[in-house]
Amino acid sequence: MDSHIRSDFLQLMQDIVGEEHVLTNEEMKKHTTFRVGGPADYFVVPHSADEVVSVCCLCREEEIPVHILGNGSNLLVMDEGVRGVVIQVADNLSEYSVDEEAGTLTFEAGVSLAKAAQVACEAGLTGLEFASGIPGTVGGGTRMNCGAYGGEIADCILWAKVADESGDAFRLPKKKLDFGYRQSAIEKNHYVVLEVGMKLDSGDPDTIRGTMQEYNRKRREKQPLEYPSAGSTFKRPEGNYAGALIEEAGMKGYTIGGAKVSEKHAGFIVNTGDATPADIANLIAVVQQRVREKTGVSLEPEVKFWK
Repeated sequence: MDSHIRSDFLQLMQDIVGEEHVLTNEEMKKHTTFRVGGPADYFVVPHSADEVVSVCCLCREEEIPVHILGNGSNLLVMDEGVRGVVIQVADNLSEYSVDEEAGTLTFEAGVSLAKAAQVACEAGLTGLEFASGIPGTVGGGTRMNCGAYGGEIADCILWAKVADESGDAFRLPKKKLDFGYRQSAIEKNHYVVLEVGMKLDSGDPDTIRGTMQEYNRKRREKQPLEYPSAGSTFKRPEGNYAGALIEEAGMKGYTIGGAKVSEKHAGFIVNTGDATPADIANLIAVVQQRVREKTGVSLEPEVKFWK
């Protein structure tokens, strides 16, 4: 057995989620939108919030690192892979409910943002249209307070049910989630999102659908969706745009190996087909350096690095 794999620990996880739902040495390139990344020691697919909490508790007891994976859309995993446990919270935790009269929706953390926006549309609830083209999950989007087209998750949230590192699960109201630009208390405190409650306004489904279609048309027109990427590579610097600064620094189209600054939108680094994680990481670093030299602005990656 691989030196990173402990048979006793593996058995304990299998007892929680079932043997077929625990993989070892699973290549993360299968699970990230960059389509790169080495193996995770353990890759676990729970099918309830209780199972997520139980696996987290086990990992804490055994002092094994835990990583929570949604859609893998904001993530760069290096070739060395991920030590410890990756817990996938995606289609396996995708239940939801709607109270149209109250204008409230409840989503498990694995519901895709595109699905959540569609559910809201069908219920005649407006405010989540911006999320219809974001390739992430409700849990991941809440953790990082994702946004687009002037909207962000914080605008919609009522509460989030989370689990802490001790395995205690509890509901936090919006005011305790401490939302900021692409950040929240969830990330700061290493909470795991289990479920999210939202409150939206009533609207006309046809109008909502039309707005979503327009946003997605703009996304297809302006973003390099034909290539694997992690979406916007850098956070938006205050008072400016990362893509504009990168273009000003002469980096549009710049390549390292198979990684390239998109010629369609300089805010995106894409995998042209054979990029390695090192290609992408090195290109991110070069872009940061060139932009800092040219403009004096320090770009902060929006992409998370797992090692």
